[in-house]
Amino acid sequence: MHRQDSQDSPLFGEEDESFRVKRSNISGGFIVCMVTIILLLSCDFWTVKNVSGRLLVGLRWWNQVDEDGRSRWLFESRKSGGASKTSPAESRLFWLGLTVCPIFWVIFVFSTLLSLNIKWLAVVIMGLVLQWANLYGYVRCKVGGKSDLRNMAKSYLSGQIFKQAMKETEKT
Repeated sequence: MHRQDSQDSPLFGEEDESFRVKRSNISGGFIVCMVTIILLLSCDFWTVKNVSGRLLVGLRWWNQVDEDGRSRWLFESRKSGGASKTSPAESRLFWLGLTVCPIFWVIFVFSTLLSLNIKWLAVVIMGLVLQWANLYGYVRCKVGGKSDLRNMAKSYLSGQIFKQAMKETEKT
């Protein structure tokens, strides 16, 4: 009986080659693309946080570590009588971009999950987190760093309900 080595088998060689091609396609292209996207997302986050927000709307936020090691988040806005004025068009463009981008990333999360393309989920979640962090930071700057957003929303809604109730009583 003649024994055939597995290395001589054309079937084994074809399977091995196809596995190598798939592995190189997955690892080579995907990793390079993922790293590039995450680097670009990081650059976008830094630019919006440190440059665009300060120049276009006069807002900035950052984290400061005290001497005792406690972390504090600081939110600032430029005084209304400041030296440099921002144009309303630039401000609207900044806020539009800041609010629309997280919506796109939420759509990307759902499309990644629905298409079962799970390998991209890490990139999409990174984009969503960075965009939401900038949006949250700038909203805190805009409404005041010390006020709690939940309390502000409750007071706004209660004020609107009170106004609506007053209008109803005036009609009757």
